[in-house]
Amino acid sequence: MTADQPNQPDQADRADRLGVTTEESFYRDLGGGRFESTGATAGPWNAKAQHAGPPSALLGRALERHQPRPGMRIARITLEVPYPVPVGELAVEARTVRGGARTELLEAELTSQGRPVMLARAWRVAASPEDTPALRPEPGPAALPAPHPVTAAPGTLTDGYVSAMEWRFQEGSAGFTTPGPGAAWVRQRIPLVAGEEDTPLTRALTVADSNWAIAFELDHVRRLVINTDVTLALHRDPVGEWLSLTSATAASPAGSAIASGRLDDRSGDCGRVLQTLLVAER
Repeated sequence: MTADQPNQPDQADRADRLGVTTEESFYRDLGGGRFESTGATAGPWNAKAQHAGPPSALLGRALERHQPRPGMRIARITLEVPYPVPVGELAVEARTVRGGARTELLEAELTSQGRPVMLARAWRVAASPEDTPALRPEPGPAALPAPHPVTAAPGTLTDGYVSAMEWRFQEGSAGFTTPGPGAAWVRQRIPLVAGEEDTPLTRALTVADSNWAIAFELDHVRRLVINTDVTLALHRDPVGEWLSLTSATAASPAGSAIASGRLDDRSGDCGRVLQTLLVAER
């Protein structure tokens, strides 16, 4: 546990928060690839279904630990969500689809009572040479704001994932009630797995599924709006606990929608997030 981890906030911060979780972690390791989900994983729509951020990170953790090789890093991971992930016991398994000297295609599967509920595919590639130019095509994010009150979207549950994260939205935004495009700095209050240090990849994956909520411009009360997947591409590993998402939504009649975002740390641009959104009549 490092000194800058957010699970022991000072009292001055607490007054300005949506809520502070009482859980010590998102998961507890039961051994043998099995994990107990805590209430902190619960999403904003149903207390029995997880927000996709924590299980995405759990799959990322498994991929990182699967036959690791020095000088290789996960550059892109795509997560498919065929079913809601229940708040309960989960099993994780990773495997190599294609191995190579410079690139590897990996897969991981998250199951609940034997049924696959989330799938992941990732490219692990050789790290680029030290003299590779540091290219940043877009300006960096706004500075990290001071702690401020954050409002939740009407009708959502805040006791789980939403309160397990600290949110600092761009100036002028009230939080999840301000329509996107938007930008927010986010960090975990608790670790992914009890007793473990988080990694840059798991921190990024815990945040990535929130991209569509920060970008949200569609009416999710009158219509069903939900993402079917999450893709995270990192051109470098993020540094530190605070991550920023700058996000926007594109949608078309007789089509679907896309939420796209840029991921930054306090040093600047480090990756992209893309999500497909189903837009349907309720």
